[in-house]
This record gives sequence, C-alpha cells and structure tokens, in this order.
Amino acid sequence: MTGFDATGWAILDGSDGLSAWLSEAREPAAAEVSDPANADWLRCGGTWFVGVNILPNTDAGRIGGSEALGHILAPQMAGLVRSFKSWDKAQISVIYPGYPRQGEDSDAAHRFRRDRDAAHVDGLLPVGPERRRMLKEPHGFVLGLPLNECDALASPMVVWEGSHHMVAEAFRAALRGIDPEHWSETDLTDVYTRVRREAFATCPRVVVHASPG
Repeated sequence: MTGFDATGWAILDGSDGLSAWLSEAREPAAAEVSDPANADWLRCGGTWFVGVNILPNTDAGRIGGSEALGHILAPQMAGLVRSFKSWDKAQISVIYPGYPRQGEDSDAAHRFRRDRDAAHVDGLLPVGPERRRMLKEPHGFVLGLPLNECDALASPMVVWEGSHHMVAEAFRAALRGIDPEHWSETDLTDVYTRVRREAFATCPRVVVHASPG
C-alpha cells in the first residue's frame, strides 16, 4: 500500500476471472469501435479512437456472462480503493499506427500531446468558450484493462509519478472554505496550470505498460 500511495499507480496481478471478463469484453468493444455511428469519436487525424464510455457493461461491471468486476478485482484491489459499488460504462480507447497525427489539433495542442503525453487530471473539464477548468467529474480511481497485446512504445499510459499528491494539495488549498456543492463551479484553471508545470519539472515520467489480464 505504501508503494501505491507514493507512486499513484500499480499493476495488478491477473486472475482467471479477469481473463474471462476480458474475453467477454473484446467482441462488444470491437463492435462499438467499428460502428459507423461512433466514427465521430476518431481524433488525431484518425489515429486515436478517443476514450469514451460506450462499452455495454452493467453498473455492477458485468459484461456478457462475466462476474461482477468488483468481485473479480476484490483480492487485487483490497486496500487500494475504498469501494467499487457502481461502475461507469467502460471507456474504449484505441491507438492506431501513426499516432499522434496532428489532425484537428492546434499546433500547441499537438505539441503538448506529442511532448507531454497530453497529461491531464481526469474529470477536470474545460468549460465554456474560454475552456476554464472545473472539477465536473471527480474520479475515485482509474482502472485500465488492456484488451490486446501491444509493446511499450504503442502509446501506453504515462504517469508523472507522485504528481497526485501535488495536485491534491493544490486543489485542497484552492477549494478550502468552499461548499463541496460548489466545487464543480469553481475555476481551477490557474491552479491546475501551475501545479502541472511543477509536476513536469519535478516528477519522473513513468511509462506504465501491461499485458491483457
């Protein structure tokens, strides 16, 4: 637990239950990605199917005939997270050869994606025409489940190790004295920009690569 708290990430051990869940998920995931109705989710000149919540799992985390995901992962995640009572529909994200092609991104956005791995805090969303950052969808944790084998150069997850503590401290200070009901309306753009710059300067960039299961 100490290691996970310090780094902010961990690779979990596999299990038969998780392998079975992945087997159930692959076909519906491929169907969603290839559905013409979802073609608008392609970004970066067609080299990225953006992570979007379209896998048809239940709020118990079941897909097809699988067990509930919380039950499958309970041994591996014990002590790492408090609970997983209800699951979002899983995001499906696909990286294709040539990523990141510039596509519709501005020059600055493309450079940030290429050079800084498009680093971001999940759930801190750009709001309004000025795209001010607000905490609209706070995440308890993020679980990544690779569906196929890929090598460590195929744009895997990148973590700026230890930055979670810096972000938490900065956000706590910015939100102190504000009713939690109003956190989602609080502009965190300047705080976010500052702490992200600090993380790039002081936190090691770590590539997190895993195999299915």
